[in-house]
Parts: sequence; C-alpha cells; structure tokens
Amino acid sequence: MPEQGNETAAAVPRVEIRRFRPGDEADFKRLNEEWIVRHFALEDADRELLSAPGKHILEPGGEIWFAVAGGEAVGCCALVREEPGVYLVAKMGVTEACQGQGIGRKLLEAVIAGARAMGAARLYLESNRKLSSAIHLYESVGFRYMPPEESKPSPYARTNVAMEMAL
Repeated sequence: MPEQGNETAAAVPRVEIRRFRPGDEADFKRLNEEWIVRHFALEDADRELLSAPGKHILEPGGEIWFAVAGGEAVGCCALVREEPGVYLVAKMGVTEACQGQGIGRKLLEAVIAGARAMGAARLYLESNRKLSSAIHLYESVGFRYMPPEESKPSPYARTNVAMEMAL
C-alpha cells in the first residue's frame, strides 16, 4: 500500500525529453491543436506550420523537442530560427492530463539549453495573458516582457504578450 500523499507521485511516469524524430509530425500537430482549440481558435498560420513542421521549423535551422512519458508524447516545444542567433520559442504545449507535473518547465529548460548549444544569442516568444500558468513559467526561467514598439507583428490574432531572453 502506498504511503499517504504519494498516490499521485507513484502514478506519474518518468518523463524523457528528446528531439524530433521522423514520424513525430502527427504528435506535434495533435499536441498543439489540443491546446489551441481549448483556449482559442486554430488560425491559418497554425495550420500551415503544423501541416509541415519539417519545412517550416527544421529545414530553416530550428528544432523541436518532445516530452515523452510512458512511451507517449505528452508535450512539445519548437525553436523557430528567425535570423542568425535569434529563435522564436513556439508551439509549446503539454497535454491537459499531464499539466501541473513540471513537464512544461523541464521541456522549456531543455529547449533553452538546446538554444544555447546551437549558438543562440536571443530567444523570444509570443503568448496570451489568458495563459497565466505559461506566462508565469516564462517569467520564472528568465523571459522578460518586450515593449510593444520592440516586438514585431505576430501572424496570430491571439497574441497579446511578447517576451524575450538574452542568452
């Protein structure tokens, strides 16, 4: 019989963070569509990027990471190369059933370490104030708000927050 208070901890499988592998396209699309439609509406820019992550993220020099638990992809995050040394942290999501277990933090920390290893000098991201847990996570790892006049126009109508981190 488990100790009182440890039932949840015993049920949480070990989480592995790994880079994109051929065949991960469907999981990347599934994980992102799940959070986007739960909070917002899928936009044309989402459909384009999610339909061909190899073309839009990997081929131009970006990366995609996955959080895998029990053999299933439960989270993902991408680095989209914008220009030399500058990457957009994008399409970060953790499936609803696994939220609140530190998976998002573990995934984001791996992405930041990966960006450093790739020689990135600056990361930025776009979000929405409605996603308060995500905003808090970004702040806690060192992202800072960008003044509106310094952020470039977003292809997403839902964007109302821009943050950056110098590496």
